Amino acid sequence: MSDAKNLLFLPGDGIGPEVMGQVRKIIDWLAKNRSVNFNITEGLVGGACYEAHKCAVTDETVADAMAADAVMLGAVGGPKWDNVERHARPEAGLLRLRKEMDLFANLRPAMVFDALVDASTLKDEVVRGLDILIMRELTSGVYFGEPRGVEDLPGGGRKGFDTQVYTDAEIIRAAHVAFDLAKKRGNKVHSVEKANVMESGKFWREVVTKLHAEEYADVTLEHMYADNCAMQLVRNPKQFDVILTDNLFGDLLSDCAAMLTGSLGMLPSASLSGKDENGKVRAMYEPVHGSAPDIAGQDLANPLATILSFSMCLRYSFDMGAEADLLDQGVQNVLNAGIRTGDIMQAGMQQVGCAAMGDALITELNKLV
Repeated sequence: MSDAKNLLFLPGDGIGPEVMGQVRKIIDWLAKNRSVNFNITEGLVGGACYEAHKCAVTDETVADAMAADAVMLGAVGGPKWDNVERHARPEAGLLRLRKEMDLFANLRPAMVFDALVDASTLKDEVVRGLDILIMRELTSGVYFGEPRGVEDLPGGGRKGFDTQVYTDAEIIRAAHVAFDLAKKRGNKVHSVEKANVMESGKFWREVVTKLHAEEYADVTLEHMYADNCAMQLVRNPKQFDVILTDNLFGDLLSDCAAMLTGSLGMLPSASLSGKDENGKVRAMYEPVHGSAPDIAGQDLANPLATILSFSMCLRYSFDMGAEADLLDQGVQNVLNAGIRTGDIMQAGMQQVGCAAMGDALITELNKLV
């Protein structure tokens, strides 16, 4: 038996516990069929943590996340906590984990499975074979910049403000990841910002251009404004390989890219740190979709984005490429068999719930081995 890996499970809110439950099935299957063991601890984050502790994440859970080999997160948030103080809202827990774990590199792949081409709202020829990767800087930018707040104006009225801030070091380390990933893929990077209207965007372009010239001249680099990138994603998405962008634009563009695949329920993500002094890379894996409180507890959620996030965990945190490939193939086979959750349902297919989708994947994995 291989040495056990230490995983922290943070199911969170809404459909989070349901989709994370399907990952448990995969882990049990790996233990029985691939002699791979995981030590799993579970904690609270988001609204679930607020209900128990009046905060979005506890110091103890943050410490557990820092110590774990990897973190699997479900989803956070919901209208129930809309009026909670900002520092205690569910999203604050997620932001704190990202910041304290220094998870600056957010990898969001957007792949179109052949079986789901018709689930996309775009034409077959536009999305068939699509395979792009968005490298979103995750721990800086406008979501963390200071000053921020709401103030009364001297002459009456009020103003709200946030600050977009990037240092050259923050841009460089994100760009290194994007260029290195591109070398293993299609060897092209689109760096996306708003250099035409934002000083931070102009600075971003200058820093990326300099790094490219000095260290990555063998990789194709193109620059693109964020608004044009959004348009190009729905016009001609296959022109992209790796998209490098900041926190705010990455948030928007990755959701846009998700819909190219047919559903947010199909899009995984990985968030990685750099190596610490001991060579450890901290990591958190989560589906791109939200907590979907309108369907929570009804066994309607699509667990495949979370399962594919676990596949990324196997690949990036544990160097278990064979197991990740097996899991990816299992997902492909389930879709080829015509099994669908409601978000990706098509005429003539078999609609199932969250748990049944997990069971169907286990069936396909058993066939593969």
